[in-house]
Amino acid sequence: MSVANIGCVPQTVCRMSKRFYVTTAIDYVNGQPHLGHAYEKVAADVIARSRRSLGQEVFFLTGLDEHGQKVEQVAAAQGKKTQAYCDEMAQSWKVFAGRLNLTNDDFVRTTEPRHQEIVRACLSRVNASGHIYKKIYKGFYSTKEETFLTEKDRRPNGTFDAAWGEVIELEEENYFFKLKDQQAWLIEYIEQNPSFVRPDYRRNEVLGFLKNNVLEDLCISRPISRLSWGIPLPFDPNYVTYVWFDALVNYISIPAAHGDPEVAGGLNCEPALPSARLSLWPADIHVIGKDILKFHAVYWPIMLKAMGLPLPRQVLVHGWWQKNGERMSKSTGNVVDPVAVINEWGVDAFRYYVLRELDIGPDGNWTDSGFAARYSAELANGLGNLVNRSLSMLRRYRKGQVPPPSDELSAEAQKVIAETRSLLEQNRLQAALQSIWSLITRANQYVDQTAPFKLAKDPAQARRLDEVLYNLAEACRILAVLLWPFLPDTAIKIYSQLGLSDTPDRFSATNWGGLTPGHQTGEPAPLFPRRDA
Repeated sequence: MSVANIGCVPQTVCRMSKRFYVTTAIDYVNGQPHLGHAYEKVAADVIARSRRSLGQEVFFLTGLDEHGQKVEQVAAAQGKKTQAYCDEMAQSWKVFAGRLNLTNDDFVRTTEPRHQEIVRACLSRVNASGHIYKKIYKGFYSTKEETFLTEKDRRPNGTFDAAWGEVIELEEENYFFKLKDQQAWLIEYIEQNPSFVRPDYRRNEVLGFLKNNVLEDLCISRPISRLSWGIPLPFDPNYVTYVWFDALVNYISIPAAHGDPEVAGGLNCEPALPSARLSLWPADIHVIGKDILKFHAVYWPIMLKAMGLPLPRQVLVHGWWQKNGERMSKSTGNVVDPVAVINEWGVDAFRYYVLRELDIGPDGNWTDSGFAARYSAELANGLGNLVNRSLSMLRRYRKGQVPPPSDELSAEAQKVIAETRSLLEQNRLQAALQSIWSLITRANQYVDQTAPFKLAKDPAQARRLDEVLYNLAEACRILAVLLWPFLPDTAIKIYSQLGLSDTPDRFSATNWGGLTPGHQTGEPAPLFPRRDA
């Protein structure tokens, strides 16, 4: 489709239920994925899985930012055509998403026609409404970050931080998007919608920035003579779109491609997939890192308002990872390769550690010893030992057949279930894991307290042994359901060892008493084999 012949979407198709729409940031393809990318994607995946488990229809989007000077330079350095380089990198990143066991519903690439057409439609809309102007700019430019710098970016001695890379003086004519006039309403909006940016201290950072700085208008173009690898402006083919105005639009270009009435109607465009009609926008959660908070909580809302589209409901901001208390750096070898960890320890062990170790918000610290300790104490000796000995005793003492129901652990389980549900609804993933593990700890204590291996020696205690074995098996079943968003492969293994053929992907299955008397369980096997440190 082309912007020139975009037509209106009939309003009769707009009456549909909105899906819960969660996104990650799209990653730049000038390098390979690292721990920070993996953490963000796993967190978003757990949010998506948990919402599906709670009965919501979900759409989970991740993908790649493939335009810009850095991509063009890396491709040239490798002697490759830029598009061919992007295609190779996209395949690598898709494999990476698979290794993390993500359940994304789509994978956006900013070089795709379906995305580029919506970027052009957005630019046409905001230009026609007077939000874009052209001027000559003279100042400092960071080639590394592809952005113009101001006097506020200078050190007291007049130099620039090394993080900006090479900084050059540049004078050129470009197009600018008006931001200055939008500052007051955005402050008011963020103050009146406290959940728009979470955690609270990230929201306070945004408000502090807006209240203590005058917004500079955003340069949204680069001359094609200096940068050819980008989306040409629909109103001036001598310029391409600056990466941020391109990249942020992915959050609406994919809904538009799927026939979202809010976006397609707002931009007067037809879907790239005519048969698809999904209601996605506004996004329920943008999961992003703290380094791009300004772009998502300041620039993006103003862009959307200029387009006449609703704002996302929440920007959920996570911190950065260090290793052994120091910033990760390839040059020093102080890095964590997520794929290597997954190859050695398994994807569920990786997913568990990053979410248990780091809450969404603050910075985190990876240590190899800490990973091994959590694997041993919490996965192998905690969860794995509970399931294995519970099902092994059931097999040994009752030939694997489930005894009559007993609800001795029911009240404690229901308390954990309710707490976990509330925490998942608040996207408090670390706290949800802690809640789930409290039930694992309680069930392991229950084994020690009731000593079923002693009860089995006394025929007069047969009924009591039945009660204990039922409580343990049922606790394991419920734990599989609670764990499914976090450790999906492990949850499925628990169900399989319980002899259950369905998938533990519905939170409603946590009601106590799901195992029926006489049900034949399967063969127990270690979930997390014990390993040397």
